[in-house]
Formats: sequence, structure tokens, C-alpha cells
Amino acid sequence: MSDATLNTVTDSPDDFAVQISDQVESFIVSVREVAKGDEPESAVPFLLLEVSQLLLAGGRLGAHEDILPEERYEPDLGPEQDVDDLRQRLAALLDPIDVYSEVFDPYEPRKAPVPCRISDDLADVVADLTHGLAHYRAGRTTEALWWWQFSYFSNWGSTASGALRALQSLVAHVRLNQPLEDLDGLDTDEDLTEETLEEAAGRVMAEEIAGPLGLRTVK
Repeated sequence: MSDATLNTVTDSPDDFAVQISDQVESFIVSVREVAKGDEPESAVPFLLLEVSQLLLAGGRLGAHEDILPEERYEPDLGPEQDVDDLRQRLAALLDPIDVYSEVFDPYEPRKAPVPCRISDDLADVVADLTHGLAHYRAGRTTEALWWWQFSYFSNWGSTASGALRALQSLVAHVRLNQPLEDLDGLDTDEDLTEETLEEAAGRVMAEEIAGPLGLRTVK
């Protein structure tokens, strides 16, 4: 077992909770700042960095032994925080590269990829993390850690991983000056097939999106 994994599972519960909550809160604050659109020229590189750092916290939660809540039933947190405004702001900011294709489970029998949106992914991750953060701020540290670990396995881990792959691929396309397939015309409720991909085919040249999104191409 590596030193990194050993450190993850041997941290004191209090230290571990503080470190995870700090990374969670930093991600939420950072994504909301990006969504304001004040600095669109740095949006994609900054999101790539933030999602990468969040997944480090997810990896630590994944490597940790199972965390069990202290109470049988989850305490009521009241209404969930609305993330629709965040979703819409991110979608406007990331247009026309918001839509990407994704395979949800690499261990399932081969299936066609489905269209997803980075804006949906980030908003959903923020919703999951905020839910756990509410427990943490209410002093229910174990409940918060249980929720973050459970939802990492069940939702936000794979969702953030998909967004990270899309962001990394986007940066790579731009830096290598390679054209991108335009998937923006696809319905994110339908599966991608060869036919729908051909219908949506359009070439978005890297230089067209590089400047507005804070990226540069490799000459």
C-alpha cells in the first residue's frame, strides 16, 4: 500500500474531516465564482484545476474504510439548495463546448456513448457536495463524511470524472490545434449513435474557442 493511501486511512477523524470539508468548500466557492462569468478567459483551465483537486478528495474518500452514520435516519436538512441558476450560468459560459459524449460505466458491455453537459455535471456535483457540507456545518461530521463518501461512489465521483475527461480533452484539442466535433445540437436525453453523431457533425476549429475560454493553441 502506498504512503498516500496509508495517510488517507490513518489520519485522525477530525483532521480527515477538516481536510475533506476544506476541499469541498473550496470547489463549491470556485465553481460559483467561475459561473459569474467575470473572467471567461480563464474559465476552462480553472475548472480543469478545480475538478482535478476535488477528485483527489474523492480518491481519499474512496480509499477510506466505510464510514457509517451515527444515526439510523438522515437528519432533515430542509429544502435542498437550488442549483438551476448555477447550471444555466455555466451553460451560457461554456457554450459551444458544453456538450460532450460519455460512457457511464466502462465495465458494462459495450454501449453507445450518451451526450452530457459539463454544466449539468458541475451543478450536480455542487448539489451533492453542498448537501454534505450542510451536515458538516451543523456539527454532524460523521454524517457529512458518510454522505460525501456514499455520494462519491453513487454519483458525484463518476460525474466529476466525466467532466474532468471532457475538460482535459478540450484543453488537449485546443493546445494541439485539433478540430472538435460539435455536439451542441444533440438532445442530452437521447443516446448517441453513429447516425445521430453524423447528423450533429460540424467542425469547431480549436482557434475559434481558444481565446474566449482562456486557452492557447500550440503552433
